[in-house]
Amino acid sequence: MLLVLDVGNTHTVIGLYDNDRLVHDWRIHTEIRLTDDELNIIISRFFRQTGIESSAIEQTVVSCVVPPLSGAIESFCNKYLGHEPDWVNHKTVDMPVLLKNPAEVGADRLVNAIAAYEKYRCALVIIDFGTATTFDCISEKGEYLGGAIAPGIGISAEALFTKASKLPRVELIDVPECAIGKETVASMKSGLLYGYADLVDGMVRRIRREMETSPKVIATGGLGVILNRLSETIESVEPGLTLEGLQILAKKIAANRV
Repeated sequence: MLLVLDVGNTHTVIGLYDNDRLVHDWRIHTEIRLTDDELNIIISRFFRQTGIESSAIEQTVVSCVVPPLSGAIESFCNKYLGHEPDWVNHKTVDMPVLLKNPAEVGADRLVNAIAAYEKYRCALVIIDFGTATTFDCISEKGEYLGGAIAPGIGISAEALFTKASKLPRVELIDVPECAIGKETVASMKSGLLYGYADLVDGMVRRIRREMETSPKVIATGGLGVILNRLSETIESVEPGLTLEGLQILAKKIAANRV
């Protein structure tokens, strides 16, 4: 079986594959002080709930944008799974990365690009609504062209709460009824969600002009479903994109080892 980990700044998503089939997935808070033993306790508990033995894991592939956790993950795999993890970076993907410094691009962004291009085989703009809101641009030839990074919606909402003394913390779980809020919370939701929808649409229009084509626009990440309802340019939502990309890369890495 295949274990995949997508370690983000806010959450870590864990997936378990049996060949091409995702059989289980879990989401936990990312904790940078986590040790290898603590990680084993967490993952072993998930395995026990589903009747999986650690010995059944033949390969582990990791996308990580939190460097302090790399050592704990490496040690966990060696100590408890009996093998080295495969790390995602610009050298392990077979997609040309057309940046001045390819090492700068986040592993999660590369994984999303691999999964999206594998599925659609066309020019793409991939918008990931995570801790940051990222835009990744893929050419018709399957080249990673670059992209843009904006503060995530959650970060922006938290900044309003912490920096403006009279503003409350808001939960962005539904769409405001209208742009003109009649109370503080409704006004904050409007500014955040409608504002980010227009940020998305504006960025996509600029990107399309620079790409000189009409790339397909897909969204992923926690708020992708809600933003899809407000955006005029998002064409589809792929909530499992990162895990799918890790599974695709795992097969290619394993094939190259043979």
